[in-house]
Amino acid sequence: MKTKSLLLLLTMVSVIPVQAQWLTHTPNDTLQPVQIMANGDVVFRIYAPNAHEVSLSGDAAPWGQKPKSAKGNDGVWSITLPNVKKGVYRYNFVVDGVTVSDPLSEQVKESAALAQVSDKNDFFAVRTNIGHGAVAERIYYSRTLKTMRRMHVWTPAGYEKSTDKLPVLYLIHGGGDNDAAWTGVGCAGAILDNLLADGKMKPMVVVMPNGSIPSKDLGGEVPLFEKDLMTDVIPFVEQNYRVVADPAHRAISGLSMGGMETLETLLNDPQAFDYFWILSSGWWYDAKTYPGYQQRLNKISKSLGHVKQLVFRMGGEEDIAYKNCQAMLKLFDKAGIKYDYASAPGGHSWYTWRNNLYELAQKLFK
Repeated sequence: MKTKSLLLLLTMVSVIPVQAQWLTHTPNDTLQPVQIMANGDVVFRIYAPNAHEVSLSGDAAPWGQKPKSAKGNDGVWSITLPNVKKGVYRYNFVVDGVTVSDPLSEQVKESAALAQVSDKNDFFAVRTNIGHGAVAERIYYSRTLKTMRRMHVWTPAGYEKSTDKLPVLYLIHGGGDNDAAWTGVGCAGAILDNLLADGKMKPMVVVMPNGSIPSKDLGGEVPLFEKDLMTDVIPFVEQNYRVVADPAHRAISGLSMGGMETLETLLNDPQAFDYFWILSSGWWYDAKTYPGYQQRLNKISKSLGHVKQLVFRMGGEEDIAYKNCQAMLKLFDKAGIKYDYASAPGGHSWYTWRNNLYELAQKLFK
């Protein structure tokens, strides 16, 4: 009998940021958890509307002292530390006696416990008898955002010793995550390693940029990311990796909010990619926004002849983006734009998206 491994996954649902952009918005969506004030004070914030008491622990809080906290009418707790010296500090919130990591911290998103339910022979499992590619964290300067940003890049086994130029897949996560999501819970490295070892995919470089950008609202991230992708991410990759720098050797795919960012790229730069895969996504289910999208689709409809794949995948009717996607596809139909659509049970989840990557990696650049 095959044994299965199960690692416990602990979550704090009440304070974890939502992943899907279609859920009800809260102050947590745009909360600034750590703010440095002009007078040298530092304010720590957490959204915990049902909590009765919140305090701060760690290096940032004065030893033996309990900083005062205040709860706002919006459910946001604020803790102010006066005159904090320049440096780096570890910190946690204590919510009703339970120590809680800052759910908006980038480091916490990347170190969440993972429950691996697998018999070690699944397509997303790490196999022991094959070559494994490398996953690198790359820092680049974004002229678009005027700040340093990070991306993850997977290169196939043997890339370091090869001289071949490879095609590139730009693979984007969903809302609430960052560029480490695909190589973490998404198991992208193992999926790609296994497919390549089995001869089921073409060797390629897979770039996983950070699609999350602080903005006044979640929708504001989409156009900002698209500009950063075209202006900064792609040039960085093409200057630092052996890749073929033309549309025929570029693919882009994103899930949920990343799917909206993929759609934005299709609308603004349809000539930049020959492959577009949109996963569990669709424009806002609001008829008031559709005329603008219809006009934009009509404008690009005659310039998509070069596109080899325009693919939409959905996690069944239980996918929270299902209605958005169906309404959006009607706009593509009206514009006369052909596409490939399929749906399978799984919902708006990594179960669906891992399967999506398994499929799309096998179909690109062939």
